[in-house]
Amino acid sequence: MRQDLERFPTDGRSAALVAIVLAFALAAGAAHAQAVWKPDRPVELIAMNAPGGGSDRTLRIMAKILHEGRHVGVPLNVVNKPGGGGSVAYAYLNQHPGDAHYLQLASKSLLTNNVAGKGPSFTEFTPIAFLFGEYISVTVKPDSPLKSGREMIERLKQDPGALTFGIATSLGNPNHQAVATALKAAGVDIRKLKTVIFPSGGAASTAMLGGHVDVVPITAAFAASTARQGQVRLLAVTAPARMPDVLAEVPTWREQGYDVVVSNWRSMFGPRGMTDAQVAFWEQTFRRFVESEEWKKELETNFWTSEFRPSGETRKYIEQDNAQVRAFLAELGLAK
Repeated sequence: MRQDLERFPTDGRSAALVAIVLAFALAAGAAHAQAVWKPDRPVELIAMNAPGGGSDRTLRIMAKILHEGRHVGVPLNVVNKPGGGGSVAYAYLNQHPGDAHYLQLASKSLLTNNVAGKGPSFTEFTPIAFLFGEYISVTVKPDSPLKSGREMIERLKQDPGALTFGIATSLGNPNHQAVATALKAAGVDIRKLKTVIFPSGGAASTAMLGGHVDVVPITAAFAASTARQGQVRLLAVTAPARMPDVLAEVPTWREQGYDVVVSNWRSMFGPRGMTDAQVAFWEQTFRRFVESEEWKKELETNFWTSEFRPSGETRKYIEQDNAQVRAFLAELGLAK
């Protein structure tokens, strides 16, 4: 470089030209540095519950696949921040604004908790990618007189209090929406439904088998495991199309005449203030991740549905879903 510069004449105009060339070179280098980002230290994947819980288990599966596939290049550590229905984890995430070394797996509870006045808004974070949907199955005891979702709805149209629903773990969440949204579409006053809240889907199902509640909506994976053992009858699934394996014979709400799809989706979020380059890195990383055979096997095993969307599309989807959640909770008198 020195030899090249020495070829220039040393008059004032040429010196100014040299300065301009150097300025452009420096600016180009800075722009390139901003346009390309990758993690340079361990990444924290934040779980909303204790070890062994849903998001913890999913993140550990993801971390293993990302590490073994060399998708990231640095260690990925799952960090548990349970409490407050996820609010503790979200608060921790936003303690690191603009730092893309911190990511959190969010679910639809981010929306329901916020609308109910119990947590932050999705607008306070950076959406990275929409990963998969987890659908809900509506279950009853094997000897229940109810044979289909339509029969259940017809009974409740006559008397909204005729059946008792066991809901895990809060009113307004996807389990509750799995039945209430279809009932609302049929014209049933969902405020008159009898509901009992349980700390888990397992507790709700145990109560149903004991005859304490009549209907329990649970995740498709849990429903499949209990159906294989002959413990439940499945009335409906909230997916847009029939699901595989033991759930293949279970009709969707749409097939039964109600245009209802309820997904407890999972999306990856980062803290507020992330740059376009940071978002692009993680967006492309998860795009490759969802195409891996290891991840596809996990989707099949857990009855999850791959629904990858990049950052911009994720934001649009969640904005629309948030409006629907707000309308639903407002009808129940739960919106704040």
